[in-house]
Amino acid sequence: MEDEEQQVDKGFEDIGNIFKAKQNKKPPAYPWQDLALRIIKELGIPGFKRSSVFKICKEKDKMVVERALNDTKELCKTGEKWKYFFKIIDVKPEIKT
Repeated sequence: MEDEEQQVDKGFEDIGNIFKAKQNKKPPAYPWQDLALRIIKELGIPGFKRSSVFKICKEKDKMVVERALNDTKELCKTGEKWKYFFKIIDVKPEIKT
């Protein structure tokens, strides 16, 4: 009976809000996925290039990718940073550990 009393009738809700509330976003399963999502957000990577970022983060060493990200943010002040990132990541040599 208490549960019924605590619930407040809000009337009709927007269906979009209902679906948003029910979506559970899973955290990334691997660290490289988290890095890729960070790069996509920081550089504004367009949708058609996002899979390339995930591939780069999966296949290349984390230090190489982070250095390319930092170089991009430091050197590319205007224009589309994501294009510069792809140019840098292509040229950067792999770091041997």
